[in-house]
Amino acid sequence: MRKHLFSAGLALLVAATSLSITAYAPPAQASEIKYIVNDVPITSYDIQRRAAFLKLQKRKGDAGQEMIEQTLRIAEMKRLNIRISDKQVNEAYARFAGSNKLKPAQMDQILGQAGVTSSHFKDYIRAQMGWNQALGARFRSADGGGMSTEQDAVRRMLQQGGAKPSATEYMLQQVIFVVPASERGTIGKRKREADQMRARFNSCDQTREFAKGLLDVTVRDLGRVIAPQLPPEWADQIKKLKAGGATPVRETDRGVEFIGVCSSREVSDDKVAQMVFQAEGATGKGGDAKAEELNKKYLEELRAKARIVTR
Repeated sequence: MRKHLFSAGLALLVAATSLSITAYAPPAQASEIKYIVNDVPITSYDIQRRAAFLKLQKRKGDAGQEMIEQTLRIAEMKRLNIRISDKQVNEAYARFAGSNKLKPAQMDQILGQAGVTSSHFKDYIRAQMGWNQALGARFRSADGGGMSTEQDAVRRMLQQGGAKPSATEYMLQQVIFVVPASERGTIGKRKREADQMRARFNSCDQTREFAKGLLDVTVRDLGRVIAPQLPPEWADQIKKLKAGGATPVRETDRGVEFIGVCSSREVSDDKVAQMVFQAEGATGKGGDAKAEELNKKYLEELRAKARIVTR
């Protein structure tokens, strides 16, 4: 199970940015280097855009220090080999625009008028998404990897005086219409093919038969997957389905794909108890406070080791 501990960072923007925005454009100035963080320059223009971003959110903060922290986060992402693709960023940007009943082009215009620019916001999104992953890895490490055994989880459950928690167990099948990077121009056609196959899906028994005669289609049996283990990008859609249902088709780095639900049932065993308690440790019952403390300590460590020069 992989959860982003600070995915609320983007949700915070949705709540904080009312988008009843009065046009704000900082006065044009020549850009100059204000800070150098581990040989990476932060310019007055970068800080100006972050200041406009804070104004847009109606949030107080030091724009220069925020840019230093973002630069530290990005450097740590590179060290950990965490890569957030342009596609992931653009999808998050589009979701944010949609949540405010805007199209991405309208969002571009609003951010431009506010002096933020869409590129600055997307840089923020990329840094936030990557930092989520870094924090997730650090959280699990700091927590000793979660529950060390299933028996530990059961002992914890008994100490709390409750029964073993239950969760939905899914048998899943993944269908991938492969689109090589060099042929992404054909993705619309492949999506239509995938939609046609998805419309015929009503069980996992016939999927491979449906795939016969189709080029570059892969059918993968994902086996037993407990709800807390569902991939975050698919989890909400899968949980809405009954056996014989399939998620909407979506574009991925591999091409276009969907996931079908072969069967589902409620289960309660030691393994489920372990996973449910791990999920609670990351996202609830004090998890938020613990994650925030970890975030603060992590940044303090990076600052202590960084070379930060003020110009």
